[in-house]
Amino acid sequence: MTNPVSRPPEDFEKKCKQAEREHESRKLVVLLERVRKQIAERQQPEANVESPKPPLMTRGLSVAPDRPTVCES
Repeated sequence: MTNPVSRPPEDFEKKCKQAEREHESRKLVVLLERVRKQIAERQQPEANVESPKPPLMTRGLSVAPDRPTVCES
């Protein structure tokens, strides 16, 4: 006689789904904060103007300082 495949309890599935919803909600909050910050920066460009930084030289390639290089994790 073979054992039937046991399913996880429904409350476990509910908890997993709730955790996924909470995770997605946190990601959405972070995204909204980032968008609000960008909008605020665009509305007040004079206050946030900095002198442009020169590009970094990495292995003979010019890389913008705000973008990760290949060797960064």
